[in-house]
Amino acid sequence: MNGKLILTLVFGITGLIILVWLGSWQVSRLAWKTDALAEIDARIQATAVALPEQPDPIKDRYLPVTVTGLASPGVQVFATAKNQGAGYRMISIFDVQGRKILLDRGFRRQDTVDDLDTAVELTVTGNLLWPDEVDGFTPAPDGTTWYARDIPAIAMSLDVDPILIVARNVTPNTFIARPMPVTSDGIPNDHLGYAITWFSLAFIWLVMTAAVVWRIRQQTPKLQ
Repeated sequence: MNGKLILTLVFGITGLIILVWLGSWQVSRLAWKTDALAEIDARIQATAVALPEQPDPIKDRYLPVTVTGLASPGVQVFATAKNQGAGYRMISIFDVQGRKILLDRGFRRQDTVDDLDTAVELTVTGNLLWPDEVDGFTPAPDGTTWYARDIPAIAMSLDVDPILIVARNVTPNTFIARPMPVTSDGIPNDHLGYAITWFSLAFIWLVMTAAVVWRIRQQTPKLQ
C-alpha cells in the first residue's frame, strides 16, 4: 500500500478518535452539570430553617433561612439587573439578637434615591451565599461603594461576621430596593455547545480525510 496513503489514514483515524472522545466527554460533563444544577435548585428552594450557629461555606451554601433582625445601613455593591440597567445591590448590617451579619436586601437602580439609611426591623427569608466575584480586575472600593460582593473584606470593614443572607422575601417590603434572590441562572452550562463543536469538527475531519485519501488513490498509478 502507498506509504503516503497509510500515513494519511493513521493521522486521520487518530484525529477522528480524539475529536469523538472530546465530544463524548462533553456529553458526560453535560449530564453531570445538569444533575448538579438540579441539586442546587432543590437546595435553593428547600424549606427555610433558622440561621445555623456556625454556617459552613461548603455544606451550607444556598441554605434557605428565615431570620428576624434589625437592618441598618451598610454598603452598596455595583451591579446590573435584567431590564433595569445599572444599579446597586444594597448590603445592610443585620443584627440578629446581638449577632451582626450581612444582608443583601436587593437591587436598586442608580437613578433612584437610597431609602435604606435608617434602621428597621425585618423578617427575611433568603439563602446563605459566599459569592466568588473578586478577581484581579475588581476595582478597590470607593467609600461605601464596592464593585464585588467581597464578603470577608466587607464584613471586616463593617465589623460584622462574614455571613451573607441574600433576601428572597422581605417583610415589611416597603423599600425601593427589591430582592434579587439566589438562582442557578448565572452558573454556566455550555457543555452541549462544546459537544456539538467537537462532533462537528470530527465530521469535518472525516470528510477532509476521505477527500485526501481519494485524491491520493487517484494519483497513485494502477498496476497493469
